[in-house]
Amino acid sequence: MEYRRIRVEPSRGVLRVTLGAPALDARTVTELRGALDAAEADRDCRAVVLAGRPGVFCTGMDLRGGLDDDTAPEEFATLLGRLTLVPRVVVAEVDGQVSGGGVGLVAAADLVHATPRSSFGLPEALWGLLPCVVLPYLARRIGPGRATTMALTTRPLDAADACSRGLVDEVGDHPDAWLAQLLVRLERIDARTLDAAKRYAAELWPITEETGRLAAREFERLLTGPVARERLTGFATTGRLPWEPAGTAATAGKGERA
Repeated sequence: MEYRRIRVEPSRGVLRVTLGAPALDARTVTELRGALDAAEADRDCRAVVLAGRPGVFCTGMDLRGGLDDDTAPEEFATLLGRLTLVPRVVVAEVDGQVSGGGVGLVAAADLVHATPRSSFGLPEALWGLLPCVVLPYLARRIGPGRATTMALTTRPLDAADACSRGLVDEVGDHPDAWLAQLLVRLERIDARTLDAAKRYAAELWPITEETGRLAAREFERLLTGPVARERLTGFATTGRLPWEPAGTAATAGKGERA
């Protein structure tokens, strides 16, 4: 596969995948699935490290460019399911902002390292939407109550809060050292055992294909509803975020995606 939206760098036992832009589009989702296929085909690979650019990990799907893509939510749900089942340890290496669908990538990963400046938020309700695809994976990781609270309040968590709630496994400024120690352990485990562990976990705490279809249908219903249409159209027309007063142009908040 030719990678245009992501950078893929294989090294000893690790396939490092770096997102090329904060927002996800259909091509990025397809390439991420291709990278997971490549990791599975490499018998020596033990871990996939998913990273973003410095200061931002991922802000989710770019709604301004995806309003008419009916397949986007279901394709994203398929990607999250693939992250949980690929027989390699998936590590999310977070440095900076994570919002919307980016939280889904983090929640579907097996391990998460975050720098102290990282934050995690679900702003979808501000747009008249809900993080439908993200919630099943977030709930499995941190519990249904905490996941619902994040969705309802839209309040971002800092790295320490995210770690205390179980969304993040390690907080620190040196992910490379942490990853090197992890790889020492993973090299002792046969790839077939990793496969068995992830499949067993998926059977214990299942998120089925029907869950993904339900999430996609509900997201599409909200996306075509009056609240989301009004707010997204207003943003596309004026550049003003829904929670900003009239006459104000969007600035730093433009990263609030789903």
